[in-house]
Amino acid sequence: MDKIVKTQTTLITGGTSGIGASIAKSLLAKGERVITLGLEMPNWVHENLYGYKADLTDEKETKKAADLISAEHKINSVVHNAGIILPNLLSEVETSDVLTLSHIHLAAPIALTQAILPNMINDKNGRIVFISSRASMGMPTRSAYAATKAGIHGLARTWALELAENNITVNVIAPGPVLTQNFWDLVPKDGELQQEISDNIPVGRIGTAEDIAHAVEFFLDKKSSFITGQILYVCGGTSLKGLGT
Repeated sequence: MDKIVKTQTTLITGGTSGIGASIAKSLLAKGERVITLGLEMPNWVHENLYGYKADLTDEKETKKAADLISAEHKINSVVHNAGIILPNLLSEVETSDVLTLSHIHLAAPIALTQAILPNMINDKNGRIVFISSRASMGMPTRSAYAATKAGIHGLARTWALELAENNITVNVIAPGPVLTQNFWDLVPKDGELQQEISDNIPVGRIGTAEDIAHAVEFFLDKKSSFITGQILYVCGGTSLKGLGT
């Protein structure tokens, strides 16, 4: 009798562009099922791709989407990739910025994971991967962003301890600068600042969405079951020296 192979199903927040889209497409290419959740629906079609819309800074919308997705799909893995920066120097930071980023970086993954956790526990198998940031170590104009991204690390390590007995791993990827639209929203594309940033990265280049997707695949792999509660800096060495001169 042939062995029945269960198809992996992964929920990716912010999975329609940039890093999230790269992760989604890499998993789809492997024959897996992908559910995306964010402000936009995917702008491409695949037989194993399912899209849902919600504003993850809104508690009620997030809860509604979480309940709907968990009712319609048996999810094995979660990649919480969605995020917002809201850059400001300390003198201009609004307390509302912290609340907004806390919703999307911390509260949203809690609500989503709570909704799908029963299936993971029932299967005694699951993968949770957070996309954090090298900026969690500190970076000018990133007060709210760095604080909430650093909060992800505590969340992941706590869950890793709580869920280990169910063969559910929880890990974090902290990217350095990555060439996506989010990056170009802050740094003029192909300009002097982009080149300066590239020159200050030890490996001599800015990262790509594919670099991050590759790391995500590693943590999602069934062979990675002995790795949990870890933070992997996929940053070209910037976690060792920062981005300054």
